[in-house]
This record gives sequence, C-alpha cells and structure tokens, in this order.
Amino acid sequence: QVQLVESGGGLVQAGGSLRLSCAASGRTFSSYAMGWFRQAPGKEREFVAAISWSGGSTYYADSVKGRFTISRDNAKNTVYLQMNSLKPEDTAVYYCAASRGSSWALLYEYDYWGQGTQVTVSS
Repeated sequence: QVQLVESGGGLVQAGGSLRLSCAASGRTFSSYAMGWFRQAPGKEREFVAAISWSGGSTYYADSVKGRFTISRDNAKNTVYLQMNSLKPEDTAVYYCAASRGSSWALLYEYDYWGQGTQVTVSS
C-alpha cells in the first residue's frame, strides 16, 4: 500500500514557476515508477510526466517538454515536478501516481493516486 500526498500548488502568473511535491508513505516507494497527471475543468485527466523507479528514465507529454522536469528522491520518498514558463493552459488539478507498469502515459497503469493539488496560471 502506498499513500500519496501532493503539495506546492497555487496561483502564479504566466511565465512563472512552481515546484510540486508528492510525498509517499510505505517502504516500497523506490520500487514504483511515478507519474504526474493533470485534469482541467471539463476535461479528461491527462499524462504530464513520469520517472522510473531509479530516476534514470523520464518521459514527458509534448505539451510540457522543455518546461517541466520530473525528479525523485528515494531517500525522502518524494517525487517532484518543477514547472517553468507556465502558461494559462497549464491550469489544472495535478495528481501524482505510482505504477508498477511500463506504459507510463496510461492512467490504468497506475495503482495509487494522490488527492491532487490545484495549479492556477493567470494571464
């Protein structure tokens, strides 16, 4: 069992930056790949970024590539999402999730989800 708690969301102007954190409970955190997803009002939840259990591999949605960076610290049971050059279209609730699968962009590959943190980017 893994419990996930996101933090770091907030209101930021376009062009600004935020860093999201996702703290995990449980001693098996380092055995999971971790992902970030987001869901805007009226839209489906979409993949943002993922990182392998070791941190050696990362994967990004085209819409955030070059602006967002995912990282993890297994000693702290935490995964991060550094978001730079934010745009109004990045406004959404951001969720972290844990997966033992290999198709990281797919929601059903994830076994555990956090409750989400709101990110609002003003123009």
